[in-house]
Amino acid sequence: MDFVPILPNPISKKEAEFKNSLVLAFVGDCVQELYVKAKLAITDNHKSGLLHQMAISELSAKSQAIKTVRLLDLMTEEEMNIYRRAKNSKPKSQSKNADTMEYHKATGIEAVWGYLYLTGQTERLLLLLEV
Repeated sequence: MDFVPILPNPISKKEAEFKNSLVLAFVGDCVQELYVKAKLAITDNHKSGLLHQMAISELSAKSQAIKTVRLLDLMTEEEMNIYRRAKNSKPKSQSKNADTMEYHKATGIEAVWGYLYLTGQTERLLLLLEV
């Protein structure tokens, strides 16, 4: 699937490195949600309620933590730095359906997706979203 929403003015890698890691995760969460929901809408011919349930299972912190384990070997050093910084951050909220470690892993991978999106690295973003 080649769908990623277009960002009119990507920022530089340097600018992205200075963004708060939780802000990167905020953006990455949105990017993944749109990607998953668009993919489901295109590939599955179900009613919206069922599509929503299918999306929730893929977008949960538990699911993201599992996906993160598969992605660690694929990440570049730059992406690993973003991941570690976000994973080790102190979010003000906590997931209701995941333990702390899962939540931190999910935050880390969301930050990587946000970083790739904001810097206009859409091919790389798609590669990591599709794993």
